[in-house]
Amino acid sequence: MDQDSRAVCEQLDRALVESGMSQAAFAAALGTSASRFSTYRSGRTRPTAQFFLRAGRIAHALHAAREYRIMTAPATAAAIREASDDDWAWRMLLQGRDHLRLLLRRHDGSEAAWEAAPATTGRASFDTLLAVLTAHEFEAAGEEPPEWSRTEALAEPWIPEHPFLDRDEIVEQTPAYLARANIFVPARDLMTA
Repeated sequence: MDQDSRAVCEQLDRALVESGMSQAAFAAALGTSASRFSTYRSGRTRPTAQFFLRAGRIAHALHAAREYRIMTAPATAAAIREASDDDWAWRMLLQGRDHLRLLLRRHDGSEAAWEAAPATTGRASFDTLLAVLTAHEFEAAGEEPPEWSRTEALAEPWIPEHPFLDRDEIVEQTPAYLARANIFVPARDLMTA
């Protein structure tokens, strides 16, 4: 193996360690398979320059997010998946979204932690909602949304029960970007204190 190929392999090994994730989780976060990532790390296959740079950028951002206890898309999805009830799942979703807002305001590259594709929350409704909220926040900040956040609308409308509003009121008070995804949640329920 030539010197440059060895350097690429070593950098990918460092990125994996810095990410704090397993090889399978980091590979998935980068949009590839664990076996493909393994071939990059061993030098059997050469990654594209874009993949190589993205791996380093995302690993660094994930490391910084862990140090500062900032939620990332993978951490938010895991928190939703592990939530004991829907109320807690919503809190975790909104906390993750608020952390993304903080990162996007910094303009220092730390938002790359949200480029890491999350595993499933265990529910298509929350998977889609996390993707749509993420894309919306990136767009609102004038940034290109991560590839994983480009998602199809739900096949069936999702209208979570509301303690004070009926279905028609929920639909009427839903922001257009959520309605396009077939998700109906009043705008005020997306605000945090």
